[in-house]
Amino acid sequence: MDSSTNAQSGTVRPALVLGGCALVAAVVYVGLVPQAVLAGDESRALLFLVLGWVPYTIVFYALGRFVSSPEQLPNMRAADFGLAVFLVSLLLSLGLDAWGFSPEQVPAAHVVQAVGIFVGLALFGWGLGRRSHAVVASGRDTASSDQNR
Repeated sequence: MDSSTNAQSGTVRPALVLGGCALVAAVVYVGLVPQAVLAGDESRALLFLVLGWVPYTIVFYALGRFVSSPEQLPNMRAADFGLAVFLVSLLLSLGLDAWGFSPEQVPAAHVVQAVGIFVGLALFGWGLGRRSHAVVASGRDTASSDQNR
């Protein structure tokens, strides 16, 4: 495989991952979750909601790989902060539920935590994608400098 084919597949893969995961996340959040809620099956809707976190995070990972252009190896603060926001929001929501404020009874009390969960997942995916893009780019630079010797 020559370097032009490898460079082309390096830009196509993140685009395919981005498109595929965006499609899966849209199907889950626009199709499956509302369908389960309207059918009265809240436990199935919750399952779809949680399973939808994976493609949602991968969309932001692919965006970090595809869109960002770090000049040097970036730190992991965005991913760390995103993971912290996700975990704190999830724990706050579970704590409210344990104190008797379930999402079915008081949905407004869980809105901030829900937004925090999705913002945290987006930051986590973006941070990992940005970092892996920089690692791959530095690996390519090292390989090309080794070939030039």
